[in-house]
Amino acid sequence: MTVEEPRSEEVAPTPSGANPIRVLIVDDHALFRRGLEMVLGQEVDIEVVGEAADGSEAVTMAKETAPDIVLMDVRMPRRGGIDATSAIKESVPSAKIVMLTISDEEADLYDAIKAGAMGYLLKEISIDEVAADIRAVYGGQSLISPSMASKLLSEFAAMIKNKDDRPQLPTPRLTEREMEVLRLVAKGMNNRDIAKQLFISENTVKNHIRNILEKLQLHSRMEAVVYAVREKLLEIT
Repeated sequence: MTVEEPRSEEVAPTPSGANPIRVLIVDDHALFRRGLEMVLGQEVDIEVVGEAADGSEAVTMAKETAPDIVLMDVRMPRRGGIDATSAIKESVPSAKIVMLTISDEEADLYDAIKAGAMGYLLKEISIDEVAADIRAVYGGQSLISPSMASKLLSEFAAMIKNKDDRPQLPTPRLTEREMEVLRLVAKGMNNRDIAKQLFISENTVKNHIRNILEKLQLHSRMEAVVYAVREKLLEIT
């Protein structure tokens, strides 16, 4: 598996002595689970606390192990990953869920975000990159494969065209710079690339994103993009 461009900036491993990042792997393919477990087992700051072969097992395992990160497939027998994501967010709210799947369907991406996922990565990525992505999400970032970023916008553009007219509440006002940052987030860019694009520091980017989320009363970068498209703060091209 290969990937043409990175989606997340490098995040330093957890300092020595700190508790490892607890990871639950959910996938209906045993060989894929085992491969992930072997790769992650080499990381001193990551601990695989459980595996599950479907959504039902995932919900049970999440309650038992209280993972920090859940790597979740979308399409599985008995209970799918999106439904399991909703259930885990209700029972273990602290768990951060990353969809790791072969599905590049816009509807799956949209439903995963609605269910509370903080990342949507395709299995085309190198398995060796998963550890860096786990650290990024654990550190508070939301991740999305660049190839899915345009699909995200397309999905919500279609929603806007098809939704019924209804009274709208006043939209919180974002500054011009915040809108610039939000547009780049919508393109799937990480903090480092946004900083380079706008000639500002990464800390400044983080501050802008924090202000955007506070103004919109949202919790993640992806939710902010969804909101902005729905409320026509971003133009779809």
